[in-house]
Amino acid sequence: MPLHRLARITMGVPDVDATHAYYADFGLTALGPGRFSSADGGEQLRIVHADRRRLHELVVAADDPDDIGRIAAALNRLDVPFTRDGNRLRSTDAGTQVAVTVEVRTRIAQHPAPPVPLNGPGLTGRPGSRAPGVLREEPVRPRRLGHVVIGSTDQEASQRFFTDGLGFQVSDLVPGAAFLRCSTDHHNVLVQRAPVPFLHHSSWEVDDVDEVGRGATRMLEGHPERHVWGLGRHHLGSNFFWYLKDPAGNFSEYFADMDCIVDDHLWTPRVWEDIRALYAWGPPVPPSFLEPEDLAALMTGAHDAG
Repeated sequence: MPLHRLARITMGVPDVDATHAYYADFGLTALGPGRFSSADGGEQLRIVHADRRRLHELVVAADDPDDIGRIAAALNRLDVPFTRDGNRLRSTDAGTQVAVTVEVRTRIAQHPAPPVPLNGPGLTGRPGSRAPGVLREEPVRPRRLGHVVIGSTDQEASQRFFTDGLGFQVSDLVPGAAFLRCSTDHHNVLVQRAPVPFLHHSSWEVDDVDEVGRGATRMLEGHPERHVWGLGRHHLGSNFFWYLKDPAGNFSEYFADMDCIVDDHLWTPRVWEDIRALYAWGPPVPPSFLEPEDLAALMTGAHDAG
């Protein structure tokens, strides 16, 4: 796949300082006001002021200038406007109102964490010692940005923009939503039908399920209002998850152990219509995850702005 990762997102929020403090607690490294890096991905989050919370920009990394040319030709066929400046192309998806920039970037190299020895039936991989996960004391640091979920007022058109225009691949489908990938991850963008464009959540990779649990537990100390949903495991993507909420109302997810699709020809997308579209196990999905509590206010704000 010529596209190889999500490089950076820019989210707009009413209170930049409060949101900055949240993502510093979340484990990202501050590079300056409203700018953060992950452990492996470099600068991957920018926070700017906006009247209502939204995803302003999504930056996607491509391998070489020929890939930018192919995307330009594809957007022309779709009659979607764009601008191109050398090895960078920028276009806006009308349904999500997100500006997507595709630019040539080098691939990141991730070094695996040390293997975790496991005990189990008939298996003693850790004789006479405690599990490493219970001995860790250092802060949890997300390794990279994995995916975003965004609402679209025209989900089918947004799906075409990302697939037929930019070159994303479909991994799985549910009624009104599509799991799309621009890397070997099961999904990097999920576009879902919504009455107003908004950012549902951003998702950040950590080493394993212990880091998911440790990170979320640390975030909830003194801040129970941050909890949304978790600990659980998704069926689509297979990843462990725990969702939290930032001061603007965006959800942020720690995830680990995502399905990896290394050969597009060996993966067959399916349409899922049962509970497995949401999760395999975990606590019941809260209504606020399916319909954020501020959705009506976002709709009113969008109407007023128009």
